[in-house]
Amino acid sequence: MWKKRKSKEDAMNVVFMGTPEFAVPTLEKLTQFHHVAAAVTQPDKQKGRGKKLSFPPVKEAALKHGIPVLQPAKARDEQFIEDLEQLAPDVIVVVAYGQILPERILNIPKYGCINVHGSLLPKYRGAGPIQWAVLNGEKETGITTMYMEKGLDTGDMIDKAVIPLDQKETSGTLHDKLMELGADLLLETLEKLENGTAVRTKQNDNESSYAPMLSKEMGEIEFTKSAAEIEQWVRGLNPWPSAYTELGGKTLKIWDADIVSYDGDERPGTIIEVTKKQMIVACGQDALALNEIQLSGKKRMSVQAFLAGSRVDTGTVLGE
Repeated sequence: MWKKRKSKEDAMNVVFMGTPEFAVPTLEKLTQFHHVAAAVTQPDKQKGRGKKLSFPPVKEAALKHGIPVLQPAKARDEQFIEDLEQLAPDVIVVVAYGQILPERILNIPKYGCINVHGSLLPKYRGAGPIQWAVLNGEKETGITTMYMEKGLDTGDMIDKAVIPLDQKETSGTLHDKLMELGADLLLETLEKLENGTAVRTKQNDNESSYAPMLSKEMGEIEFTKSAAEIEQWVRGLNPWPSAYTELGGKTLKIWDADIVSYDGDERPGTIIEVTKKQMIVACGQDALALNEIQLSGKKRMSVQAFLAGSRVDTGTVLGE
């Protein structure tokens, strides 16, 4: 679809801003078709017991391609802004960078600052658009490219790409699909910016919704909710922070489950049936058949494998 540039003079001069794995495919695609003058990412972080410094995924990708890396503590730092001005980018591409950009930066590039956002705006503005699409049971979602402005994901939209959510879609599988889709859509958008065919579409604020970051506390399952709601929650919190309850005083993470029809009157959270492959738990409406779990201190495994080494009786109440 896109051809490599005949020369460096023919390529756009791009500054890329991003931090997590989600941003890497877009950076990789940019290096094939444009000149990436610098990659801007968050500072390195200490991880693990040894407090070893860990590079953000974007930094690792940039260094692999010999791209200069900038890691300002704050995007408002005067020296950093001056460095960006010296680079004189045609466009600044932003993918999950993690900081609000001051207006002075937004005004630097000729074509503006273009954001690749993981939802169909104006729905799901904010830090957790991918997860909330799954948590809320959306049938489809996608990627939006837009001009950045001072508001949070409120800028004029340029392009959209839509994909359906599979029945067993998790936040993890959707994340991987959208990061590849975003890379391709960004190249389309840049082509339109260059040839003057990009169309600005204002967002309808009345149709907007906010997608906040997830927290570990959100993972605790309330079995008084319907099995359908809980099953969406299990998928939406996979891989992080994961949906969990308690079994025998230990944390039990639930990684995969199915909805089962049930019209009994057992207390929500009660295990009403144990088969060779599943544990079935009563919910506020219907029941949840657990397929894949992880008890604290053990590996993630199928319920069948778990039951081969552990006994769980019907009547056991989860969450106590």
